[in-house]
This record gives sequence, structure tokens and C-alpha cells, in this order.
Amino acid sequence: MIHLIEDLAVLLLVSLPINLLFHKIKLPSVMGYLLAGVLIGPYGLQLIGDVEAVEHLAEIGVILLLFVIGLEFSLAQMISMRRQVFGLGTVQVVTTALLVYFVGYLAGLDTNTNIVVASAFALSSTAIVIKQLTEQSEIHSRHGRSALGVLIFQDIIAIPLLILIPALALSSAGDNTLGATLGVAFLKGVFVVVVMHLIGKYLLRPLFHEVASAKSQELFTLTVLTVALGAAAFTEQMGLSMTLGAFLAGMMLSETEYRHQIESDIRPFQDILLGLFFVTVGMLISLE
Repeated sequence: MIHLIEDLAVLLLVSLPINLLFHKIKLPSVMGYLLAGVLIGPYGLQLIGDVEAVEHLAEIGVILLLFVIGLEFSLAQMISMRRQVFGLGTVQVVTTALLVYFVGYLAGLDTNTNIVVASAFALSSTAIVIKQLTEQSEIHSRHGRSALGVLIFQDIIAIPLLILIPALALSSAGDNTLGATLGVAFLKGVFVVVVMHLIGKYLLRPLFHEVASAKSQELFTLTVLTVALGAAAFTEQMGLSMTLGAFLAGMMLSETEYRHQIESDIRPFQDILLGLFFVTVGMLISLE
């Protein structure tokens, strides 16, 4: 625990002046966090002792980011954005994956490896794109909404892809369970969505009504964090993505009258922990 606190102190001490400099010269803060990660990481000055512990903490930032994105999208809004999400998103993912698969085929990659590589190239970093659009006040612009729709579809399609990859490994080893694995995964996904919908409809609104009536800011913030992290833990236990649970929880709460208060309470935690996430990404970069 002491080593983790020391690592976080070093991380913040290095990140602060770099981001201040980047702010003054009008460069994205994401680049500042990445540079800080390169400097203090195992391929740089090696100032961080327990990189894995910091990475686990930084994952919470991504969970809270998807939770806040979910708050921006009620089910009705998602339906109204179906062209951007399922139309434009499908075109982007399928087109990119097919082009990369074709290049891999010409390069002589085997089918399973080619599928994995093509899938990886078809996806983007939701955290980086959303943060950049937000900093430039373009998240609600026309192109910002289109980009967000594509990112949401990528987050959705990433779930079956994460299930497909280990299933491909099983089929490569001679275990013909690909269809069964994908079928079980689909049923899990449907079950999670139904459960989250029922919880949001029958439990979350009364819960937040009781918490709000207590007029305790501390209790309200604690409840928000519990819901976000609890939903993420639930989907992870089901063998799905943690970010899916956070996103669904945000969507459920977007239907309540407490949406704006929840967003204002969670934003400071999200920004700080998301910064840690970008630093940990920087730690993985080797300049050699």
C-alpha cells in the first residue's frame, strides 16, 4: 500500500508540470499524460515500482468514463441515434476490418490470426477520442455525435470480439466449440441487458429517491460510485466487459431526475482516474 501511494505521488508530480506546459502551448492533455507515462515507466526512468497496481486503479477511470457516457444517452436517445450507432458504426467497423483482413491475407497470415488483427484495427480508444472531443467542446457537434455513435457501436461490438478471440484459440487447438461459445455469450449478453433494465426500472429510481431525501452529499456520491462499479463488476463476473456494465448503468440512471447531479458528482473522479489511465498507456510505450 505504501509503495502504491509513493508511485501515485511520483506519477502526479511528473504529470502536473507536463500538463501545465501542454495547457499553455495549447496541446491536448492526453499527450501530456502519455509523455509522463513514457518518462516514469519501465522503458523510461523506471520511477514506478508497481505498474500493475496503478493499471488496476486507472481502469476505474475508464469505467467511470463509460458510466458518464451512458448518462448522456437514454434509451430514447439511443434509438434516435440508431443511424450513427448501427449504420455509420457498422460501415466503419466492417470496412476497416475487411481492408485489414485483405492486407493480412496478402501477407500470408492464417485465418484466425488475421481475424484478430483485423478486429483490433477496426476499434478505437473511446477514452482518448471522447476526452479530446470534450476538451474541444465538440462532443455535441454534428461530427462529434457521429464519432460518438461510431465509438458506442465499437464498444458494443468489442464484447463479442472479446469472446470470439479465446473461442478461436479453442478451435485452433482442435476443440470445435466456437458456435457453442458464441451462443452462450449471446445469451449472457441478453440476460445482462434484461437484468440491468429491470434493476434500473424498479430499484435505482426508488434508491436514489431515498438517498436524495437524506440530503447527504457524501451518501449520494457513495451511492453513485457503488452503482457504477457494482454494474461493472456484475458484467465482468458474467464474462463480459466491465465497461458494458458501467455504460448500461449510466443509461438506466439517465432516465431519472438525478442525472445532472450524478454527472457533476462523478466528473472529478472520472477526470483524475482517466488521467491515470493515459499515464499507464504511456508506460507501455517503448521508444527503442
